[in-house]
Amino acid sequence: MTDTSKFIRDLTDHRASVRAAAAKVLGTAGSSEALPALISALKDDKVVVRCEAALALAKIGEAGAVPALVATLRDTEKDARLAAMVALGKIKDRSAVSPLIACLHDHDMRIRVGAIETLAAVGDPHAIGSIRALLQDRFSDVREAAQQAITRLSKKR
Repeated sequence: MTDTSKFIRDLTDHRASVRAAAAKVLGTAGSSEALPALISALKDDKVVVRCEAALALAKIGEAGAVPALVATLRDTEKDARLAAMVALGKIKDRSAVSPLIACLHDHDMRIRVGAIETLAAVGDPHAIGSIRALLQDRFSDVREAAQQAITRLSKKR
């Protein structure tokens, strides 16, 4: 058993590498007591810390993290947004569906693919209509992800 209190304190260390490592350990430990500190770490000034915090929240899997993860979908860094999508896909809270649908219109192909995959993981068939529009996307990766998501979500109807 990991003593999480030390790692929770490490989330405020002056070194980003220590903060990121602490977030990773806390995720592996899966301790819900780390939830508030990890949610705060989603606002860290270093993207690596924000990413590790989101991935840790994915491993903990508590719905209480969803509002902060949804807010991270508007992060200026793609990697943080993608990490938030991974977490939302693991938590599977349907309150994230509308913000994820908004990500389908992002100019970055990776964000569109991430949003499609996350919507499929969340499993709300109401997203099919929004995803269907991406079957005409100029990037084959987006079109392929959209087709796979539609197939997966259609089975949930």
